[in-house]
Amino acid sequence: MQSEDRGRLQAVLEALPAGALLQSPRDEVLAVNRRFVTMFDLDGRVDLSPGAPVRPLVPLVRAFFADHTAPRTPGEILARRHVHRVAEIPFTDGRVIRREVEPLRHDGEYLGALWVYADITERKRRERDLERDNRELTELARQRNSFTAAASHELRTPLSSVISFCDLLADPAFGALTDEQSSFVDAVRRNAARMQRVISDLLLTTRMRAAAPDLEFAPVDVPHMLLEALLDHMPAIEAAGLFAVLDCDPGPPLRGDGHRLRHVIGNLLENAAKFTPPGGRLDITAAPRGPYWDIEVADTGIGIPDQYRHEIFSGFVRAPNARSGGYPGTGLGLAIARTVVQLHGGTITAAGHGGGGSGAVFRIRLPIAGPPAAPGEAAVP
Repeated sequence: MQSEDRGRLQAVLEALPAGALLQSPRDEVLAVNRRFVTMFDLDGRVDLSPGAPVRPLVPLVRAFFADHTAPRTPGEILARRHVHRVAEIPFTDGRVIRREVEPLRHDGEYLGALWVYADITERKRRERDLERDNRELTELARQRNSFTAAASHELRTPLSSVISFCDLLADPAFGALTDEQSSFVDAVRRNAARMQRVISDLLLTTRMRAAAPDLEFAPVDVPHMLLEALLDHMPAIEAAGLFAVLDCDPGPPLRGDGHRLRHVIGNLLENAAKFTPPGGRLDITAAPRGPYWDIEVADTGIGIPDQYRHEIFSGFVRAPNARSGGYPGTGLGLAIARTVVQLHGGTITAAGHGGGGSGAVFRIRLPIAGPPAAPGEAAVP
């Protein structure tokens, strides 16, 4: 090898971020970089000049290995140079080294091998730390879910009693109430019912975090499903002084869980009624487009700030104009809606301008054929 070529080769090896040794087909040293010498403390202990035999070098390198099950003799180790091999080797001093043997061939001729030793101790430490953190987070999530479920169940029973006694107080058979007393009872019932909905959302969120909920897949008549969701929430919409319009094109049945999807639409209608001033308008539009059903729920309410259009689908996240406006809520409804839509293989997005009273638009796209795989799917004729 010409001295100029040897100089270029040496420069290439020195530029590598790992220890490297280039071995000839005759098991001689062609070149070695400084990182390799330092890694194995070889300075002055062995001949590393070009043409020197590799065999005396092997036991010096092997002495650093903590794993004594690997090949031990120079012959055993050098015999592996013809095949690409990767190994992570623990050292006696606690370091972990990634060793790669790359055979060098050209036109079918074996030209030698490149041995590369990279110190991955820090990377392995980070991996172990990450695994430990993941285990701790998993346990914390389990404890949180257990606490949420237990607390929610404990709250449900007294709330049911509160609502039942409100109904009894309002019953004329137990005596007439004054207008003021009736308003008090209505306020108690209304807030107890709101707490029940919050508890239901917490329980559903907990189940979804623990595992994907079982969905009962069957043909869903989308126009009928949307009409039922609207009729379910018409009392609240009328009480808010709003005007609602449903415009749904005919189309094929959608493979999905009708109960869960109706819950998603109901949640969007509840939000629209809550965040839209009296005299506003709610529009539900739907139409099949290609292999999808596209559904939109639009309102003329307070809108959604641009930077929160994605965040509001995370649990317990509410936009600033919702928090500062005194609107009640936990920020769980949209997170649940997104999970249900995603389990159907679909997407849900939010649009509209925030803060200007121009309203919000929620768009749902659901594949007519349903998700690619639906665990627990009911038979679809």
